[in-house]
Amino acid sequence: MQIVDSHCHIDRVDLEAFGGSVESMLSHAKELSVNQFLCVCIDLEHFDQVHNLALQHSNIYASVGVHPTEFISQEPSVEKLLELSSSDRVIAIGETGLDYFRVKKDEADWQRDRFRRHIRASNESEKPLIIHMRDSKEDIIDILQKENARSGVMHCFAEDWETAKAALDLGFYISFSGILTFNNANDLREIAKKVPADRLLVETDSPYLTPMPYRGKPNSPAYTYYVAEKLAEVRNTSIDEIAKVTTKNFKNLFFS
Repeated sequence: MQIVDSHCHIDRVDLEAFGGSVESMLSHAKELSVNQFLCVCIDLEHFDQVHNLALQHSNIYASVGVHPTEFISQEPSVEKLLELSSSDRVIAIGETGLDYFRVKKDEADWQRDRFRRHIRASNESEKPLIIHMRDSKEDIIDILQKENARSGVMHCFAEDWETAKAALDLGFYISFSGILTFNNANDLREIAKKVPADRLLVETDSPYLTPMPYRGKPNSPAYTYYVAEKLAEVRNTSIDEIAKVTTKNFKNLFFS
């Protein structure tokens, strides 16, 4: 069995909690059948760190982008995103999107402009988008439609079925994180039942959002296993089947 963590921040994981090194953390993940990882960039200042992880480990891939809540980071131009994404170890553009939880919608023109640049870089590079969406579902879908976004994933999905359906209609994938395992996530689990099998991905978003049964403790990509396990339970199938399907989907999205 092979499980892919489609969204993690290995450069930010508390390595001391998992043996003290990237290698020990990866070894722990392998014990739980998690053996491929997309390490997601959130600012240009740390892109080299993320990229180097992918250069040093054949089972780690990288993205390039600036998170919508990075307020003082270097602002990404389309040209810069294209330059950095030219590496064959960089397989995605993002994490990008909109976040109106920390910034009021009427003060977020700069977020929307940044988001559009990422979409244009994605279309030109033909590398999928990684979308962060918080309290901004209508604008996310509207901008993706107007910019003719071609491919990507709604990472750490936690919205309603209407939003999931709109993303699916655009050809996007839906990725579930440790939130799926939380006690108060019944509505999300209902949505997870409905997403077509060929559009599902799993992730940890580590070091954030540690799934049950380790909620409240440090998170690592190894715990993608528990997300896949919960998704299998929700969809009344086996974890082997979820691993097979989500690994295939990861390859189809990022390598086709």
